[in-house]
Amino acid sequence: MTTTTVTAPVRLSVQGLAKSYETKAGPVPVIADLTFDVHAGEVCCIVGPSGIGKTTLLKCLTGLQSITAGSAAIDGTPIDGPPEEMALVFQEYTRSLMPWLTVEKNVRLPLKHLRLPAAEREERIAAALSAVGLSGAESKFPWQLSGGMQQRVAIARAIAYRPEVLVMDEPFASVDAQTRFELEDLCLRIREQFGMTIVVVTHDIDEAVYLSDRVVVLGERPAKVTEIIEIDFSGPRDQLTTRALPVFAELRTRIFELIRKAG
Repeated sequence: MTTTTVTAPVRLSVQGLAKSYETKAGPVPVIADLTFDVHAGEVCCIVGPSGIGKTTLLKCLTGLQSITAGSAAIDGTPIDGPPEEMALVFQEYTRSLMPWLTVEKNVRLPLKHLRLPAAEREERIAAALSAVGLSGAESKFPWQLSGGMQQRVAIARAIAYRPEVLVMDEPFASVDAQTRFELEDLCLRIREQFGMTIVVVTHDIDEAVYLSDRVVVLGERPAKVTEIIEIDFSGPRDQLTTRALPVFAELRTRIFELIRKAG
């Protein structure tokens, strides 16, 4: 494990965030007093035991659910509804894509309300499809593609929107191992190509270590931040060489121990 000096500005700030659900028996706290920052251009993964509240936290960060206490903000602007600066990629790509629309029309969908010049709109669509390796598949329908290719369409749709923050909820959980590795590398290329800040909720510790500049580990119930681990591998990341590094195993073990204690 290494510690890096962060100089990039804070893009996403979470301060004292708490979330409770109202029931007939009274409020049930799910998240308690979470505080962490995600800096511009970072990949930040959020991990924790099953049922700890990772997806609930994601819904709060994306404005899909209200926050009970505390705050979340993008570039200092409080999140009190779905932010225009944010895009979300779901785990269930089959439910997020419109099966009656072609690949190109699925990617075009979120751009309609932006009122972009036609040339810029077409450039964004072409760039997004190229970035995910789907140039030439514009006229296909989602049901004609493999699961991994469908998730690429969902990612292309998100990056065509050009959000400041790309949030991904277990984005690679429904694909096979080889496709998962390919999509992880795609995620890192997107960060480099488009300069996006990326937040990933995942249950896969190896994925979190491989992707992240920073891992936020949740524990206890209601959920709290048990530790924030900064990750700095020397040189570009590679599925074979990076995962073979001794420090990779050390980080994996450290995060696993934290999650096991929290579970």
